[in-house]
Amino acid sequence: MSEQERNSVEVSEATQSDPAAEEMATEETAAGNVEASSSDAEPETAAVQEPSSVAAVQEASAEGAAQRQKRRGQRRRLVGVVVSDKMDKTIVVMVERRKAHPLYKKYYTRRKKFLAHDEQNECRVGDVVQIMETRPLSRRKRWRLVKILERGQQRGGQ
Repeated sequence: MSEQERNSVEVSEATQSDPAAEEMATEETAAGNVEASSSDAEPETAAVQEPSSVAAVQEASAEGAAQRQKRRGQRRRLVGVVVSDKMDKTIVVMVERRKAHPLYKKYYTRRKKFLAHDEQNECRVGDVVQIMETRPLSRRKRWRLVKILERGQQRGGQ
């Protein structure tokens, strides 16, 4: 009796007892047929495959991690000048952007202040910094310091 005939007999015996077993048996025979065709010598010693549910869970978790990382990379980053460092672990960053008037096409400057988290209190007034969006840290603080791009002028007393 050939291997395919043995597999079909096993499938028919398993299907009589349980319909869920029928589905698993058909998957096993499909995998067995692929393994038998790929290696003619000793088909019994073929590599054991993981159950499809475990593999699916691992694949889904890997995809989820990749999507989270992709989403994290899409957070807004702005460059601005520190205008205040008087608060503890917080800086006020002024971001300027030039915008064209919709009708007259003349450029004008829009300025907006953002409160950003500075964990080491390393920023000083006048520093050019890069900030990134983050979860809300306080009522108005939703940004964090990424890096200092350029140091401002040193004050006389420091």
